[in-house]
Amino acid sequence: MKLLCIADHVDPIVYSNAIKERFKDVDIVLSAGDLPMDYLGFIVSSLNKPLYFVFGNHNLKHIGTFNKRYASRYVPVNQIPMTFGSTYVGFNVLRDKKNDLIIMGLGGCKKYNKAENQYTELEMYINIIKLLPKLLFNKIFRGRYLDILLTHASPRGIHDKEDPCHIGFESFKWFMRVFRPQYLLHGHIHLYNKNEKRLTEYHNTTVINVYDHYILNFDKEKS
Repeated sequence: MKLLCIADHVDPIVYSNAIKERFKDVDIVLSAGDLPMDYLGFIVSSLNKPLYFVFGNHNLKHIGTFNKRYASRYVPVNQIPMTFGSTYVGFNVLRDKKNDLIIMGLGGCKKYNKAENQYTELEMYINIIKLLPKLLFNKIFRGRYLDILLTHASPRGIHDKEDPCHIGFESFKWFMRVFRPQYLLHGHIHLYNKNEKRLTEYHNTTVINVYDHYILNFDKEKS
Protein backbone atom coordinates (compact mmCIF):
# COMPACT_ATOMS: atom_id res chain seq x y z
CA MET A 1 0.00 0.00 0.00
CA LYS A 2 1.40 3.42 -0.95
CA LEU A 3 0.64 6.51 1.14
CA LEU A 4 1.24 10.12 0.17
CA CYS A 5 2.00 12.01 3.39
CA ILE A 6 2.03 15.82 3.50
CA ALA A 7 2.51 18.59 6.08
CA ASP A 8 3.26 22.28 6.66
CA HIS A 9 4.12 23.48 3.15
CA VAL A 10 2.23 23.59 -0.14
CA ASP A 11 4.69 21.53 -2.11
CA PRO A 12 4.92 22.47 -5.82
CA ILE A 13 5.77 18.85 -6.59
CA VAL A 14 2.29 17.91 -5.31
CA TYR A 15 0.41 21.09 -6.25
CA SER A 16 1.03 20.54 -9.94
CA ASN A 17 -0.73 19.59 -13.15
CA ALA A 18 1.42 16.47 -13.09
CA ILE A 19 -0.03 15.20 -9.80
CA LYS A 20 -2.18 12.51 -11.45
CA GLU A 21 0.76 10.98 -13.26
CA ARG A 22 3.32 11.49 -10.49
CA PHE A 23 1.18 9.95 -7.74
CA LYS A 24 -1.10 7.66 -9.74
CA ASP A 25 -0.27 4.60 -7.62
CA VAL A 26 -1.06 6.25 -4.26
CA ASP A 27 -3.80 4.50 -2.24
CA ILE A 28 -4.33 6.96 0.64
CA VAL A 29 -3.26 10.53 1.47
CA LEU A 30 -2.43 11.60 5.04
CA SER A 31 -2.01 15.23 6.10
CA ALA A 32 -0.19 16.08 9.33
CA GLY A 33 -1.46 19.66 9.55
CA ASP A 34 -0.70 23.33 8.88
CA LEU A 35 -2.01 23.13 5.32
CA PRO A 36 -4.89 25.10 3.73
CA MET A 37 -8.01 23.05 3.15
CA ASP A 38 -8.24 24.01 -0.51
CA TYR A 39 -4.85 22.34 -1.00
CA LEU A 40 -6.29 19.14 0.47
CA GLY A 41 -9.31 19.55 -1.80
CA PHE A 42 -7.07 19.85 -4.84
CA ILE A 43 -5.29 16.62 -3.95
CA VAL A 44 -8.54 14.71 -3.35
CA SER A 45 -10.15 15.91 -6.58
CA SER A 46 -7.00 15.16 -8.57
CA LEU A 47 -6.20 11.70 -7.21
CA ASN A 48 -9.71 10.58 -6.24
CA LYS A 49 -8.26 8.84 -3.18
CA PRO A 50 -9.28 9.10 0.50
CA LEU A 51 -7.50 11.80 2.47
CA TYR A 52 -7.29 11.78 6.29
CA PHE A 53 -5.97 14.80 8.17
CA VAL A 54 -5.36 16.57 11.45
CA PHE A 55 -5.08 20.29 12.07
CA GLY A 56 -1.84 21.86 13.24
CA ASN A 57 -1.45 25.26 14.88
CA HIS A 58 -1.75 27.29 11.66
CA ASN A 59 -4.28 27.34 8.78
CA LEU A 60 -7.20 26.96 11.19
CA LYS A 61 -9.80 28.85 9.15
CA HIS A 62 -11.98 25.74 8.76
CA ILE A 63 -11.31 24.02 12.07
CA GLY A 64 -14.80 24.81 13.34
CA THR A 65 -16.31 22.69 10.58
CA PHE A 66 -14.62 19.60 11.99
CA ASN A 67 -13.93 20.31 15.67
CA LYS A 68 -16.98 21.18 17.81
CA ARG A 69 -14.78 22.96 20.32
CA TYR A 70 -14.31 25.80 17.82
CA ALA A 71 -17.58 25.57 15.88
CA SER A 72 -19.28 28.68 17.27
CA ARG A 73 -16.27 30.85 16.50
CA TYR A 74 -15.53 29.72 12.96
CA VAL A 75 -18.73 28.44 11.34
CA PRO A 76 -21.51 30.97 10.61
CA VAL A 77 -25.04 29.88 11.43
CA ASN A 78 -26.82 28.03 8.57
CA GLN A 79 -23.63 27.79 6.51
CA ILE A 80 -23.29 24.50 4.65
CA PRO A 81 -20.01 23.01 5.90
CA MET A 82 -17.28 22.34 3.34
CA THR A 83 -15.22 19.21 3.92
CA PHE A 84 -13.04 19.55 0.80
CA GLY A 85 -13.51 15.80 0.26
CA SER A 86 -11.30 15.09 3.27
CA THR A 87 -11.87 13.15 6.49
CA TYR A 88 -10.87 14.67 9.82
CA VAL A 89 -9.21 12.12 12.11
CA GLY A 90 -8.15 14.55 14.85
CA PHE A 91 -8.70 13.07 18.35
CA ASN A 92 -10.36 10.08 16.80
CA VAL A 93 -9.62 6.54 15.62
CA LEU A 94 -10.86 5.60 12.15
CA ARG A 95 -10.48 2.59 9.89
CA ASP A 96 -10.16 2.87 6.14
CA LYS A 97 -12.24 -0.18 5.24
CA LYS A 98 -11.04 -0.58 1.68
CA ASN A 99 -7.39 -0.73 2.70
CA ASP A 100 -7.97 -2.11 6.23
CA LEU A 101 -5.83 0.66 7.69
CA ILE A 102 -6.45 1.92 11.24
CA ILE A 103 -5.48 5.56 11.78
CA MET A 104 -5.53 7.57 14.99
CA GLY A 105 -5.10 11.34 14.90
CA LEU A 106 -3.76 13.75 17.54
CA GLY A 107 -3.56 17.27 16.11
CA GLY A 108 -2.25 20.54 17.45
CA CYS A 109 0.98 21.34 19.23
CA LYS A 110 2.36 22.07 22.72
CA LYS A 111 0.69 25.08 24.33
CA TYR A 112 2.91 28.14 23.98
CA ASN A 113 0.37 30.99 23.84
CA LYS A 114 -3.42 31.33 24.00
CA ALA A 115 -4.14 30.42 20.37
CA GLU A 116 -6.32 27.52 19.19
CA ASN A 117 -5.40 23.86 18.94
CA GLN A 118 -2.63 23.94 21.52
CA TYR A 119 -2.45 21.55 24.47
CA THR A 120 -0.56 20.99 27.67
CA GLU A 121 0.99 17.61 28.31
CA LEU A 122 -1.86 16.72 30.67
CA GLU A 123 -4.49 17.75 28.12
CA MET A 124 -2.89 15.54 25.49
CA TYR A 125 -2.83 12.58 27.89
CA ILE A 126 -6.55 13.15 28.51
CA ASN A 127 -7.21 13.29 24.74
CA ILE A 128 -5.50 9.91 24.41
CA ILE A 129 -7.36 8.35 27.35
CA LYS A 130 -10.69 9.29 25.76
CA LEU A 131 -9.77 7.11 22.78
CA LEU A 132 -8.91 3.99 24.79
CA PRO A 133 -12.32 2.28 24.19
CA LYS A 134 -11.86 2.49 20.40
CA LEU A 135 -8.29 1.23 20.64
CA LEU A 136 -9.34 -1.71 22.82
CA PHE A 137 -12.15 -2.53 20.39
CA ASN A 138 -9.62 -2.71 17.56
CA LYS A 139 -7.30 -4.94 19.59
CA ILE A 140 -10.10 -7.37 20.42
CA PHE A 141 -11.81 -7.54 17.04
CA ARG A 142 -9.03 -6.64 14.59
CA GLY A 143 -5.96 -7.95 16.34
CA ARG A 144 -4.19 -4.62 16.75
CA TYR A 145 -4.81 -1.25 18.37
CA LEU A 146 -3.91 0.80 15.30
CA ASP A 147 -1.49 0.99 12.38
CA ILE A 148 -0.62 4.68 12.13
CA LEU A 149 -0.63 7.52 14.65
CA LEU A 150 -1.00 10.77 12.70
CA THR A 151 0.06 13.85 14.66
CA HIS A 152 1.10 17.40 13.98
CA ALA A 153 3.67 17.83 16.73
CA SER A 154 6.53 15.40 17.17
CA PRO A 155 7.30 13.26 20.23
CA ARG A 156 9.51 14.83 22.88
CA GLY A 157 13.16 14.33 22.03
CA ILE A 158 12.45 12.97 18.55
CA HIS A 159 12.83 15.55 15.76
CA ASP A 160 11.54 18.37 18.03
CA LYS A 161 13.17 21.69 18.92
CA GLU A 162 13.81 23.44 22.22
CA ASP A 163 11.80 26.62 21.53
CA PRO A 164 8.36 26.67 23.27
CA CYS A 165 6.41 26.26 20.02
CA HIS A 166 8.24 23.18 18.77
CA ILE A 167 8.74 21.09 21.91
CA GLY A 168 7.30 17.61 21.41
CA PHE A 169 4.92 15.59 23.58
CA GLU A 170 6.13 13.02 26.13
CA SER A 171 2.67 11.45 25.89
CA PHE A 172 3.39 10.37 22.31
CA LYS A 173 6.39 8.36 23.49
CA TRP A 174 4.29 6.70 26.18
CA PHE A 175 1.65 5.92 23.56
CA MET A 176 4.19 4.31 21.24
CA ARG A 177 5.57 2.12 24.03
CA VAL A 178 2.13 0.91 25.08
CA PHE A 179 0.16 0.66 21.82
CA ARG A 180 2.99 0.05 19.34
CA PRO A 181 1.75 1.69 16.14
CA GLN A 182 3.82 0.71 13.15
CA TYR A 183 4.30 4.39 12.27
CA LEU A 184 3.98 7.81 13.87
CA LEU A 185 3.76 10.46 11.16
CA HIS A 186 4.17 14.11 12.15
CA GLY A 187 4.82 17.56 10.72
CA HIS A 188 5.44 20.87 12.53
CA ILE A 189 9.25 20.65 12.27
CA HIS A 190 10.30 22.24 9.00
CA LEU A 191 13.15 20.58 7.16
CA TYR A 192 15.14 23.33 5.51
CA ASN A 193 18.33 21.27 5.48
CA LYS A 194 18.21 18.04 3.48
CA ASN A 195 20.63 16.50 6.00
CA GLU A 196 18.22 16.95 8.92
CA LYS A 197 16.90 13.69 10.30
CA ARG A 198 13.49 12.70 8.97
CA LEU A 199 13.17 9.11 10.22
CA THR A 200 13.77 7.64 13.68
CA GLU A 201 13.07 4.22 15.19
CA TYR A 202 11.52 4.26 18.67
CA HIS A 203 10.79 0.86 20.21
CA ASN A 204 8.39 -0.80 17.71
CA THR A 205 7.45 2.42 15.90
CA THR A 206 9.02 4.25 12.98
CA VAL A 207 8.68 8.01 13.50
CA ILE A 208 8.70 10.04 10.27
CA ASN A 209 8.65 13.79 9.74
CA VAL A 210 6.48 14.17 6.62
CA TYR A 211 7.21 17.88 6.03
CA ASP A 212 6.50 18.90 2.39
CA HIS A 213 5.68 15.39 1.16
CA TYR A 214 6.82 11.87 1.86
CA ILE A 215 5.92 8.59 0.14
CA LEU A 216 5.38 5.75 2.59
CA ASN A 217 5.24 2.18 1.36
CA PHE A 218 3.14 0.52 4.04
CA ASP A 219 3.70 -3.21 4.47
CA LYS A 220 0.56 -4.68 6.02
CA GLU A 221 2.36 -7.94 6.72
CA LYS A 222 4.38 -6.17 9.43
CA SER A 223 1.35 -4.68 11.20
